[in-house]
Amino acid sequence: MDIKRNIMASLGRKSTALVGLDISSTAVKLLELSQSGSRYRVESYAVVPLPPNAVVEKSIADIEAVGAAINRVVKRAGTRTKNAAVAVAGSAVITKVISMPASLSEDEIASQIEVEADQYIPYPLEEVNLDFVVLGPSAKKSDTVDVLLAASRSENVEVRVAAAELGGLTIKVVDVEAYALEAAMSILDSQLPDSGVGKTIAVVDIGATMTTLTVLDNNRIIYTREQVFGGKQLTEEIQQRYGLSYEEAGLAKKQGGLPDNYATDVLQPFKDAMVQQVSRSLQFFFSSSHYNSVDHVILAGGCAAIPGVDELIEAKIGTNTSVANPFMSMTLSPKVNPQALSSDAPAMMIACGLALRSFDK
Repeated sequence: MDIKRNIMASLGRKSTALVGLDISSTAVKLLELSQSGSRYRVESYAVVPLPPNAVVEKSIADIEAVGAAINRVVKRAGTRTKNAAVAVAGSAVITKVISMPASLSEDEIASQIEVEADQYIPYPLEEVNLDFVVLGPSAKKSDTVDVLLAASRSENVEVRVAAAELGGLTIKVVDVEAYALEAAMSILDSQLPDSGVGKTIAVVDIGATMTTLTVLDNNRIIYTREQVFGGKQLTEEIQQRYGLSYEEAGLAKKQGGLPDNYATDVLQPFKDAMVQQVSRSLQFFFSSSHYNSVDHVILAGGCAAIPGVDELIEAKIGTNTSVANPFMSMTLSPKVNPQALSSDAPAMMIACGLALRSFDK
């Protein structure tokens, strides 16, 4: 696959035997799926922490450290698959829907986009990776189609390719995080009202440093917004309150063993802040659109695993809220630990969407 052009392939180019590789601010997550009939099976998965500041605001700052973590996550998962799909953050991508004549072939559309790309992209063409997908007939003109153009600075792609190579993987697909999330949502239909059809679903991904609200209407993304807020704030509070190193605080947060006052004095205020963040994110969406409600809220990201936070959010905003588990209907390989996977499931949505690229038609 030509990565230079097929960068943002969110949709549609056939790839086989890929692992999904999600490089987040604090960890590298790997997931490998197989398919039998209509059912998916988790063949292997692993999560490996990253050193502090190896990835800063979703940009790789230390290629060697990330490469070493990728090498460890491949070994821990035990996968033999060496091809991978990765994603870049939505904030690093420019997207635009343009109209083109319906009579053009895909190759002709590609040629025309390359000629006209400088109208849509504020960078020199030689400095970007771009891709497109034909969305379908345009509502404006019967003889045209809507084409989604996506472009990112080449450096955003190249650092991921380089880190993966250091870790022993070859990148075959570069996606956009929002599109990977959309793909993962397609297998959450049993957890959504009416499988999401005709519904407005808000997905709130609360990671280590960033909270991303993605709204889907009838299972298609209509809105996405990032805000700086995440579990790192809880880790730092634990670190300061109990005199631990950052690494010790992170382990204690996940494994327990903190003093009795942790739940009331540290965790509860953070849960309250999460509730406020979700409420505020939704208000931003309502104020910038004609929507004034959503039908369901799905919580994703590492913070979604905090017990009881879904009930708190549901009580605050009055909307049914659940925690994402893309593996609920999947079978598991004997080498996959069910308890560990269940705990990590909310944070594996992007990795899952990337792993699903193996089954593109």
